[in-house]
Amino acid sequence: MAEFKASEWLTSAGALLDCMSGVSCMAGMTQIGRVMRHALDAGSPAHPIRAVIFVGDACEETPDALLALAGQCGLKKIPLFLFQEGNDPGTRSVFQQMAMLSGGASVPFDADSAQHLRQLLGAVARYARGGIKALRDANTSGDRLLLEQLEKGP
Repeated sequence: MAEFKASEWLTSAGALLDCMSGVSCMAGMTQIGRVMRHALDAGSPAHPIRAVIFVGDACEETPDALLALAGQCGLKKIPLFLFQEGNDPGTRSVFQQMAMLSGGASVPFDADSAQHLRQLLGAVARYARGGIKALRDANTSGDRLLLEQLEKGP
């Protein structure tokens, strides 16, 4: 309950896989606000946070508090990329608003589409490294979907 962990920066896919293999989901309130507060505090001018990815199926926290944090992320140019598993309309609405306020994107995905999520995560990595131009240059289906969301704007 109320557990939150952040790893050091990982540069190898194997190390990330090892780290993520130990993640399990437990009952309790979502920790989206904690993730955003961590991102707001973690960056530095020399090593800024360029994107935050959140994958989840629910949003059980107070929307106003999350939207305020998303606005702070937007002011610090930390876009939120929220990938929703499932189709809960309340979660979708909050994720879309958070994405808009932060300059990021919210994209639903099916729990059976690991390849689709892989493409979206790759697109976020390209965006974090090279911005909109990198998405246009790569032009994969994940890049196009993310670009469509980013270009919608507020």
